[in-house]
Amino acid sequence: MPRPPLPPPPPPPHLRTWPNRDALLHDRSGALELLRRRSLGLAQLGQLWLLCLLALFGWSAVAGGVQMGSAGFPDLVAGVLVAVIGLAIMAPAVIFTVLWSRRHRRVRELLDAWLVLDRQPAVDDRLRAPGLSLTWLLLSFALCALGIWSSYGAAAAASGSDALFTAWLGIGGGVILWTTGLLGIRKAVTHRKLILSRLGDGQRSAPAARPTP
Repeated sequence: MPRPPLPPPPPPPHLRTWPNRDALLHDRSGALELLRRRSLGLAQLGQLWLLCLLALFGWSAVAGGVQMGSAGFPDLVAGVLVAVIGLAIMAPAVIFTVLWSRRHRRVRELLDAWLVLDRQPAVDDRLRAPGLSLTWLLLSFALCALGIWSSYGAAAAASGSDALFTAWLGIGGGVILWTTGLLGIRKAVTHRKLILSRLGDGQRSAPAARPTP
């Protein structure tokens, strides 16, 4: 089932034609609810981690190809082929990760645009999502720690005939892991920062927008 598209930004003040405040609030709540799910939803975190796994799988093929190629000429062609296949697997993961990041930047811009229109305590409180923000932060921190441990551990443990494979796999895989973790941390922090900057501690009330009759 295809996902619903992102809501459009609210029209500029001179083009707003809501007949009354209730109509404005109805559209605002619908847009913010959809944007909330697209911002810190667990499905978004799952997408990021799946892209990370795809990149790791591709990098393991690259490392295996390098290891095969280093064994001598008979295995050089096979090693190059395996490495190329690994890069072909990694390329979509990198591209879709960039698209994922750009889409979430767009979600943040739309959240900002709809938030400033008015206040709705019931809707706005759901946007704070402290539990989801904490989940994103903790899981992303864990991924960063795993990536750093993998990079340094592989460099220290690389020895013997598998030293090259171990170094390439551990260091490259570690970079992929902590980069993914940093993206998750950035997502959680920027969402929380936006919500706090617009909604504050929940005690202030923003001036209500005045729809054009």
